[in-house]
Amino acid sequence: MRFALLLFRITLLWCLAVALPGCIDPYMPEVISATKHYLVVDGFINSQGITTVILSRTYDIDGRTTPPAETGATVTIEAEGGGNYAVRESTTKGTYASASLRLPATQRYRLRIRTSGGKEYASDYVLIKTAPAIDNITWRTANDGLNIYVNTHDDTNASQYYRWEYEETWEIRPPYSPSVEYKNGRMQDITVPFPVTCWGNVKSVDIKISNTTRLSQDVVSDFPIRSFATTASQIYYKYSILVRQHTLTQEEYGYWELLKKNTENIGSLFDPQPAQLTGNVHCLNDDTELALGYVGAHSVAEKRIFISRGELPSTWRLQNGFEGCLPPDSVFLYKPSPPPPNPAEVLRSAFGRSTYLPIQPIYEQGIIIGYLAKEQSCIDCRARGASVRPSFWQ
Repeated sequence: MRFALLLFRITLLWCLAVALPGCIDPYMPEVISATKHYLVVDGFINSQGITTVILSRTYDIDGRTTPPAETGATVTIEAEGGGNYAVRESTTKGTYASASLRLPATQRYRLRIRTSGGKEYASDYVLIKTAPAIDNITWRTANDGLNIYVNTHDDTNASQYYRWEYEETWEIRPPYSPSVEYKNGRMQDITVPFPVTCWGNVKSVDIKISNTTRLSQDVVSDFPIRSFATTASQIYYKYSILVRQHTLTQEEYGYWELLKKNTENIGSLFDPQPAQLTGNVHCLNDDTELALGYVGAHSVAEKRIFISRGELPSTWRLQNGFEGCLPPDSVFLYKPSPPPPNPAEVLRSAFGRSTYLPIQPIYEQGIIIGYLAKEQSCIDCRARGASVRPSFWQ
């Protein structure tokens, strides 16, 4: 799905580049409503673990939906010398996964796909590359924020072409812990408290690649993998990043390099125009049918680090993401006005839809005259993350 979105951006930028010189009159290229829905293959053959492949379709530039998933396909990993391994569709539509595999590096492998519509696709046979271990992930602070780097090397000088992905996790702590709730038309003590901590999680979408072909040694030193401003909410409490390292063939690296240029380096008409992406997946029973994607075969090395707020400069004005939630609102039951309001109606009007929640009572001379309240997203951190503590969390 991520790859389909990248292709969508390439096509959109190309159309804008064509259209802008004639911007005196509105121009809508015919391609916007005439895009053929080609198969998109996003994934690689994991030689030392679970292979995950996402199948989807390209979609029209003027579409307002996510890329359509390709469901019901039969997917296998094939060894050139014989033997195959099933890659079955999971409960997530369009996502296919194998068992955990240990593939011998002495053979070449490819991915074979048969869609529910009868189209046969296969990637080119490729050799397995083994990713060296990540030496370390380091970070440094600067005046403008936090910078995270990855370091690796290969003494055999066999890697040379690298790609990195990362997955981020961070703590979320809402500013309120309600003591009351509105339920069944009345206010009562809260029965199931809201979680006090949740964890946000996101995977990288940008393309991080580098090569060492011009160096005397196969060493990657302080490659920038992520950066944060001094106000970033992800690093307010505790933050973790898991970096995954892939080693690529020269051909696969060239594919990712072209994809990176097409999606990130086009900012004006003076920048290089989008080039055609030619992957290594082909339709076997229809020469007119294209497929987009490059399927390599390699292992993955990974490493995780944690960064706590106490390790960062105390002078930074970090934000927790709830700044817009302060201060809380006040809902008064007996606010003077002719005619006097009905307290039950005030409660129903304020809290009847469950998107606006009470926090605690407001007392005056020992009598409840109202409630502090705020939007659900300011109180229930599950609106911003998951309440289940990750197994790796320290």
